[in-house]
Amino acid sequence: MSSAKKIILASGSPRRHELLSSLGFNFEIRLKEIEEDYSHNIKAEEVAEYLANLKADAYLPEIQEDELLITADTVVIFENKILGKPQNATDAFEMLKKLSNNQHKVASGVAILTKNKRESFTETTNVYFDLIKEDEITHYIEKYQPLDKAGAYGIQEWIGLIGVSKIEGSYHNVMGLPTQQLYKRLIKF
Repeated sequence: MSSAKKIILASGSPRRHELLSSLGFNFEIRLKEIEEDYSHNIKAEEVAEYLANLKADAYLPEIQEDELLITADTVVIFENKILGKPQNATDAFEMLKKLSNNQHKVASGVAILTKNKRESFTETTNVYFDLIKEDEITHYIEKYQPLDKAGAYGIQEWIGLIGVSKIEGSYHNVMGLPTQQLYKRLIKF
């Protein structure tokens, strides 16, 4: 796929790179450190889109006329609380123990913008985990090192293969990029 504008993906996530590439778009990766702070007064379902727009704001001054920027953020929501990236293996273990035998939501927020136009949206997917034994959680953490993932897991990894019993919504959204919605919006943008 081609775009009239040069597409810039502002994300270091290998999963987002893979998914955008799989959609057939050529793009460049551009990275900068951005403090991902948000008010705890924001509803959990709105945080991902808020953070995607916060990232977009940081890039806006340097976007060229011929560029289109994509930013994204993904959060895991359990019992109306955000489970971010774990601080360490113990934190990851506790998160996965909470998610075991429970349902949670994964919300990905995306911002698409040019110098003169911006659009943002959120996609939410319900994820259901079967009971995951403590030794399985430990195995996953040791083997897959999920410290860079919201909620301490990647659905495409081993834990997703053995633990996820059902999803309602977009699988790719849980990976970090709601591909169907993004594609529809990019071809119209």
